Amino acid sequence: MTIDSLPGSSGYLDMYPERKISLFKNPYIMGLTIVAGIGGLLFGYDTGVISGALLYIKDDFVAVRESSFLQETIVSMALVGAMIGASAGGWINDAYGRKKATLLADIIFALGSVVMAAAPDPYILILGRLLVGLGVGIASVTAPVYIAEASPSEIRGGLVGMNVLMITGGQFLSYLVNLAFTEHEPSVVFLYSVLTVIQLLDMQVPGTWRWMLGVAGVPAVIQFALMLCMPESPRWLFMKDRKTEAISVLTKIYDVYRLEDEVEYLNSQLEEERQKKRDVRYLDVFRRKEIRLAFLAGAGLQAFQQFTGINTVMYYSPTIVQMAGFKSNQLALLLSLIVAAMNAAGSVLGIYLIDHAGRRKLALSSLAGVIVSLLILSGAFLFGSSDSTGGLSGWFAVIGLALYIAFFSPGMGPVPWTVNSEIYPEAYRGICGGMSATVNWVSNLIVAQSFLSIADALGTGPTFLILAGIAVIAFVFVSCFVPETKGLTFEEVENIWKERAWGNGSNTQSLLEQRNES
Repeated sequence: MTIDSLPGSSGYLDMYPERKISLFKNPYIMGLTIVAGIGGLLFGYDTGVISGALLYIKDDFVAVRESSFLQETIVSMALVGAMIGASAGGWINDAYGRKKATLLADIIFALGSVVMAAAPDPYILILGRLLVGLGVGIASVTAPVYIAEASPSEIRGGLVGMNVLMITGGQFLSYLVNLAFTEHEPSVVFLYSVLTVIQLLDMQVPGTWRWMLGVAGVPAVIQFALMLCMPESPRWLFMKDRKTEAISVLTKIYDVYRLEDEVEYLNSQLEEERQKKRDVRYLDVFRRKEIRLAFLAGAGLQAFQQFTGINTVMYYSPTIVQMAGFKSNQLALLLSLIVAAMNAAGSVLGIYLIDHAGRRKLALSSLAGVIVSLLILSGAFLFGSSDSTGGLSGWFAVIGLALYIAFFSPGMGPVPWTVNSEIYPEAYRGICGGMSATVNWVSNLIVAQSFLSIADALGTGPTFLILAGIAVIAFVFVSCFVPETKGLTFEEVENIWKERAWGNGSNTQSLLEQRNES
């Protein structure tokens, strides 16, 4: 059998087009993706719910109301936890498997939710935020890799994009819950959660923010129960020489003809990958050119995803809406709910586009729109007044937010996570995935911890102008450093980095092969 006739080459599907798998053809893959994606739901819910809860935390705690630094710390402490969780998550994934890493993340997240809901003061609340962040950080590394390793190459981008849809869906759910708890008693909140967008009542719920944050533990418990029934990643099982279990999983993904070829291919890769795994070192990510180039592209995408302002918009969108002149908490949450709904809808579009338009083209078109949207936002605050209630400038700010989400969510939302799940060699996928996710969380922390302070010091308009400038730099970065990986197998993507590092000659070798010969 030639190289092009093996599943390890994209030419395989050109030779056997009847063996292609469409995105919704296999219910088993979809079920696995959705269950794993609940980790994304946790990520998204926590990102969104704190923006609404913060409005009411300030009402309960005078110290929080009087300190922008304390507000930023409550938001950003989850990011500190996520940084730690993501840093450890790569090692946990490689050592114990994707399934056990997910179960651990669920336990930590649920514990953090209980601590937040019961917090008697801002400092216990901050501790709960740290625990929740730990869970989210581990999940953010695990879910994309787990989904990617179980996915056929032709639909891998769309399936990893489903995880991003769960993130944006969680953000939408959080705003719906924010508004629901604002308007209704907890005992009927779920019954009336949809009606709250059109039915406004006058009464307020005591301890509103506690319910908002406490409900976050429910998806974690659900995922924990469902994940017990899910398999381990077949690639990880092969790496651990648990072939029988791996083949059992692959049987549910591929038809009998492609299954035989997939197993043959994984067997051919097994000894080489096991040798690589024994030789893996963290320093190789920076010392060896081909891995360094891959990590630069992956980590750069993660950093620019945050520095172009997405989680500023999601964390602080109610506050931004109030800055634009809409002073009512309820109206701010309602307008933010619309923004979150657009974010989720854009992610659905991204699932289609990422395997059709391609990762690179999608990222570039997304960034072009983001630049225009941030300029509109900046202009709305620079030339308008936030002293009036709403007004033309206020509506321009809301339109700018909506356009920003419309451009960002189909492109720069899913592309960084998809690219990072597929650009690293098998031996480095856990390490580099964890490190790049850590870059995402560090960048997230910097933006979240500084946005309100910078806006206070420079003004909201100049702050958005700075973000627009960063988006221009991101456009140039993607153009220069991010290759197209649409439809390629993991091994073909690895060869891209070999060629970029060592040229197109036939003598290119992997970094581990070089070390073994030295």
